[in-house]
Amino acid sequence: MDIEALRTSALAFVEAHKAWTPLIAGGLAFCESIAVLSLFVPATVILVGIGALVGGADIAFWPVVLGAAIGAALGDWISYEAGRWLGPGAKTKWPLRRYPELMAKAEAFIGRWGIAAVALGRFFGPARALVPLFAGILGLSRLPFQAANIASALVWAFVLVAPGAGLLTWLDR
Repeated sequence: MDIEALRTSALAFVEAHKAWTPLIAGGLAFCESIAVLSLFVPATVILVGIGALVGGADIAFWPVVLGAAIGAALGDWISYEAGRWLGPGAKTKWPLRRYPELMAKAEAFIGRWGIAAVALGRFFGPARALVPLFAGILGLSRLPFQAANIASALVWAFVLVAPGAGLLTWLDR
C-alpha cells in the first residue's frame, strides 16, 4: 500500500466515523511523534487532510486540535523517557547506529538551542521524533522538556488542522 492509498483510506475512515475524529487525530499525532515509528506513519499529510474534513464535514475544530496535541505530546514524552532510560548507549543500538550523521545533527541542534530545540524540532520532519529522544539521551530536565513539549504540541496541532478547516471562515463565525 502506497502513501496516497493510505491517506485516502484513512480520510475515508475519518469521514465515515466523524465522532472518532479527535481520537484518530490523537493516534496519528502519537505515531508521528514516536521515534522510529514516525518513519512509517505519514501522519502529517493525513492530519492536514483531516483539517479539510473538519472544514467541510461538520466536525468540531477544537476537539480535533486538542486530540492531535495530546497525541503529539504523549509521543514525545515516551520518546524522551526512552532516551533517558537508554542513555548515551542508545547511539550504538539499532536503528540509531545506522544514521550517525542524523544523530550528530540532532545532538548539535539540542546543544545549540537547548530546551528550545524541543519546540523548534516539532516543526521539522525527521527531527520531530528524534529531538525528544536525544533530549532524553542527553539528560535535559523533565519539567522544562514537558513545558516545551506541551506548548509546541498545541501550536503544531493548530498549524496542521487550521488551514484545511478554513481558518478564516472559522474565525468569522
